[in-house]
Amino acid sequence: MAGNSQRRNRRTSNKKGMQVGSGGQRRRGLEGKGPTPPASARKGHKKNRVANAQAKQAAARRPAPRRGGVKGTSEMVVGRNPVYEALRDGVPATTLYVQQYIDNDERVREALQLAGERGNIHLMEAPRPELDRMTNGLNHQGLVLQVPPYEYADPQDLTAAAYDNGEEPLIVALDGVTDPRNLGAIVRSVSAFGGHGVVVPERRAAGMTAGAWKSSAGTAARTPVSRVTNLTRALEAYKKEGIAVVGLAADGEHTVEDLEALGGPVVIVIGSEGKGLGRLVGETCDYRVRISMPGGAESLNAGVAAGIVMYEVARRRA
Repeated sequence: MAGNSQRRNRRTSNKKGMQVGSGGQRRRGLEGKGPTPPASARKGHKKNRVANAQAKQAAARRPAPRRGGVKGTSEMVVGRNPVYEALRDGVPATTLYVQQYIDNDERVREALQLAGERGNIHLMEAPRPELDRMTNGLNHQGLVLQVPPYEYADPQDLTAAAYDNGEEPLIVALDGVTDPRNLGAIVRSVSAFGGHGVVVPERRAAGMTAGAWKSSAGTAARTPVSRVTNLTRALEAYKKEGIAVVGLAADGEHTVEDLEALGGPVVIVIGSEGKGLGRLVGETCDYRVRISMPGGAESLNAGVAAGIVMYEVARRRA
């Protein structure tokens, strides 16, 4: 009996006493975890590895975002001679529209030949009423060339390109130059003397139209043009980078020949022939220079003035 009592005591002594509550852990452990995710979303599953591989391939095929400025607007070149000259001078184009039953004269044949040699211009035949509608009734003479919007560069891309090549930036900014032919001529000078681009304001200024492309003689294809909403702010941003801003003015305090700043990183600002530099732009310039003209002329064409200053900069850097 005594032995039985001892065994009972041992059994009862092993019993657990009062326990602290689980705080709902046991209940939460019994709750469901929601619907089972698909195999492609479960880490380690074969379908998950396949899905990840496909996502990486899609990302590799996706084009990288382009760092750039605003886009221009599309343009129509109309008329047999203008279309032929635009194609001859390398103006970018997407489509050449040809009127149905057009008289196949020499200019039409030459335009078609040039478009065919490019290889990337679509040839479309259209009735005359459709071409009248597209050109708002202009005298298209049966030929209409579609020019795509120009892709302007970001103003900081111009300096980045210079630094990438181990060069000091040389940029021309235009204030109030409204003639596309002057813009094209300036682009040509910038290209000829090793410049890194041209900056133009968005308002009251010429843009890269077909006329500017023609005047650039093909150099617009390799010389970037940036379009900015506020020219003064763009110049101030260049100054913060340590680039001298030099404005061209008839009453400038310095001459092109004696300004040492032209030998370093520089932005040359050229105003319109009539009004010159605007007040705010002129105040933003670090220096104002003039071109010595013994002949007594009051001013020079903007394209000619740009060429003279660019030559001086190139001479100093040689």
